[in-house]
Amino acid sequence: MSLWTPDGERPVGRAEAPGADPGPPIGPEDLRPEDLTEDERAQLAAMQAEMEQVRHQLLAAPASVVIANHAMGIYELAAIHLTAPEPRLPEAVLAIDALTALVDGLDGRLGEAEATLREALGQLRTAYLQVSKPSD
Repeated sequence: MSLWTPDGERPVGRAEAPGADPGPPIGPEDLRPEDLTEDERAQLAAMQAEMEQVRHQLLAAPASVVIANHAMGIYELAAIHLTAPEPRLPEAVLAIDALTALVDGLDGRLGEAEATLREALGQLRTAYLQVSKPSD
């Protein structure tokens, strides 16, 4: 049995004999607190508390701020593809199109970040034109 953590799967329970059939995959819904050690229960409780804290922070933040943060992630994705040693133009175009759809589709609703996002979009478009231009 294993427990998913942000650092990956962690085995829990009794050690399996080498070469033993582990049986069917076990998911989080199959996890019982009695199958965990005291330390693992404490770790699980800490992770649950942290997730609840993040949830409360998200609820307290205006949606426009959270959406703008995600939009900047899309900006960074496009920039990474454009500045790669061998630019991945189709991937960059998809990210630029996604950011365009977000910014244009939410016109006037992104709060203080809207001007910054529009400027970032313009920078991406300019960078795309420069990168996609054939070399002389």
